[in-house]
Amino acid sequence: MNEPLSILDLVLNASLVVQAVMGLLVLASLVSWVMIFQRGFALSAIRRQATDFENEFWSGKDLGELYRELHTEEEDPIGLESIFASGFREFTRSSQQSGIDADRVMQNVQRAMRVALVREEERLETHLPFLATVGSTSPYIGLFGTVWGIMNSFRGLATVNQASLSVVAPGISEALVATAIGLFAAIPAVIAYNRYAAQVEVIMNRFEAFTDEFSSILYRASHNS
Repeated sequence: MNEPLSILDLVLNASLVVQAVMGLLVLASLVSWVMIFQRGFALSAIRRQATDFENEFWSGKDLGELYRELHTEEEDPIGLESIFASGFREFTRSSQQSGIDADRVMQNVQRAMRVALVREEERLETHLPFLATVGSTSPYIGLFGTVWGIMNSFRGLATVNQASLSVVAPGISEALVATAIGLFAAIPAVIAYNRYAAQVEVIMNRFEAFTDEFSSILYRASHNS
């Protein structure tokens, strides 16, 4: 009685095309796991930074002092700090120009903060398109490897006198491994993409709410000056 082949034996005995498919899927899975952990840590850090900055912003500290503190730091501001810095810098610059009314100042400020908001959204969505691509294409790539392997197995039946399940079973088994690897690559990527996309939406809503509140503060300041 023949011993069943291990998964490693099935991979090593697969055709070059199926092995190439498996290798591609394993590589995509490894890269996606790196991006999953990287995005998880990055989004957590951005949420903590936003909370810390909001606490400092609403503590009553002078906005000019808060702006100067951000520019004394070695790292460039990100998240809410970047939106605040962009808005306050444009507010200061526009307010110092002669012959410009308060409404024009606020238009410039809101434009600057919208640009910063778009930039932060791009930062938050880093790597998400790759996870979406891996999640949507990996099953089909694995299926291609499976179809190719099964096709080769049935082509091999033409060279034997008596067809039996034991003849085609190894080839079909190694082909199905490609589908399994494709699902292994796709499922975590899809779960991570959906989770992080939802988190990005929540963070962006938070950023947009801060932008509106900060605009209101600057609006009152510009019309009272």
